Amino acid sequence: MFESLKIVKMAHALADHAGSRQVLVSRNIANADTPGFKALDMGSFADSFREAGAMRATRAAHVGGSQGQAQIVQSPLGADPNGNTVSLDQEMVRAAQIRQEHDLALSIYRASSDILRASLGRRG
Repeated sequence: MFESLKIVKMAHALADHAGSRQVLVSRNIANADTPGFKALDMGSFADSFREAGAMRATRAAHVGGSQGQAQIVQSPLGADPNGNTVSLDQEMVRAAQIRQEHDLALSIYRASSDILRASLGRRG
């Protein structure tokens, strides 16, 4: 029952998005010295959540629907002489933003849980 609430689904999607984005940031940092490596990032959660409400394809052969995953894009930063586009400063800022997104998802989940417990007459 608790998993079918829309607010819980959105909090879960936000946590998933933050986790996927953290994987990309970690990969970027790990390849900061790799010649020719292009830094990757994902679009915002708001954009991916908005697109998830649109028509989704369940198979690649379907026409007109998206696969329901956030789009991964290359970082717009300029490249070093060796062709690498990773900026450690920018990646650290992204990591902090991602942590805030994840913490927000957890606090939404906790608040929803507390409200449901209170409505059932139970204490936390």
